[in-house]
Amino acid sequence: MADLIWVYAEVAEDKITPTTLEMLSKAAEVGTAQAILLGPAPDDAIHTLGEHGASKVFRGSDPAFRDFLTLPAVNVLTGLIEKHRPAAFLFASSYNGRDVAAALSAKLDCGAITDASDFVLKDGSVEVTIPALGGSYQNTSTLVHSGTKILLVRPKSFEPKSYAATPEVEEVPAAGDESVHKVRVTERVVVKREGPQLEGANIVVSGGRGMKGAEHFEMLQQLAELLGGAVGASRAVVDAGWVPYSLQIGQTGKTVKPNLYIACGISGAVQHLSGMKGSKTIIAINKDAEAPIFQCSDFGVVGDVFKVVPQLIEEIKKRKGG
Repeated sequence: MADLIWVYAEVAEDKITPTTLEMLSKAAEVGTAQAILLGPAPDDAIHTLGEHGASKVFRGSDPAFRDFLTLPAVNVLTGLIEKHRPAAFLFASSYNGRDVAAALSAKLDCGAITDASDFVLKDGSVEVTIPALGGSYQNTSTLVHSGTKILLVRPKSFEPKSYAATPEVEEVPAAGDESVHKVRVTERVVVKREGPQLEGANIVVSGGRGMKGAEHFEMLQQLAELLGGAVGASRAVVDAGWVPYSLQIGQTGKTVKPNLYIACGISGAVQHLSGMKGSKTIIAINKDAEAPIFQCSDFGVVGDVFKVVPQLIEEIKKRKGG
């Protein structure tokens, strides 16, 4: 089918991930969207995938997809691609998505396009948009081979939409070949977090090198809690070991699009801007009036973050009556 687009569905915290639903909605807009769901999933997973555009779901519930890394999924996906030949196969730019897409690309010898922010079906192929230099430029690329095109998609690239679809379900068994049971998962560790998940937060308070140390992020945490938001950070802060990588926003971290983004002590390197410039309202606090962050901000405060943020916290507390 020339307009058949597959989406590799992922589950996190017992829910279909937001990026999966974003990709499905886009796939349904462009062509015929179908989802591949392998491994454990919530009871409402099929319904959720249908609500976001999946006309069919290939469902593999065998424990092998959970207990062994990558290879059982790649083996099954290879067979499905050879049988159905979708025009494009979308994967999230997540740890699991990158692993599966890379292994599948190598097995099919077909290449892949990473960091995709948009795509269209054109002249029998897939034309992909890739942002460069923090989104300042947009490049277009395509894969020249004739088979299925594998795309790794940036989070928050598309808006999830609702569809009144009741998807057909096809059960997919795991391969009985023991050769795919090489790397077993022995333990899964869930990183504890407080407050809303960073990627889905409506308000993000983010800190950069100007925070001067890990101990000062407690101040940002306090502000985020008062606003009902989440805390983020620049790569420089993560590299310094002040906060965990899970808080990193930018080209090599997470992409966020909150209603409000407060940048505290962040200079505004293009790598960081690529992960947050889609925010509806950006407020920057920086003592350097020439900091690049002000060029993409809706409101800017030229001042010492260690004076401005405490005053902001106190004012919010007063207005809340606390």
